[in-house]
Amino acid sequence: MRRITISLPDNVAAALKREARRRGVPISQIAREAIEGRGSAEPRELPFAALGRSGHRSTARDLEKILETEWGLDRDH
Repeated sequence: MRRITISLPDNVAAALKREARRRGVPISQIAREAIEGRGSAEPRELPFAALGRSGHRSTARDLEKILETEWGLDRDH
């Protein structure tokens, strides 16, 4: 394995460090996965999803469907 040095904007470097800490892995692993185009196999928690009131009673129940529609994600594949 070869070691290289890259320069990142402060906000990107901070996000990289936070993600590594959140997952409990080295920063280099997060960077390698991002460069290789793959990430964690685990779905990421969305801590903000339950904040506020939408005015609809079904928002929490339908969260996955809403996110799939809005983001175009298919979490099963």
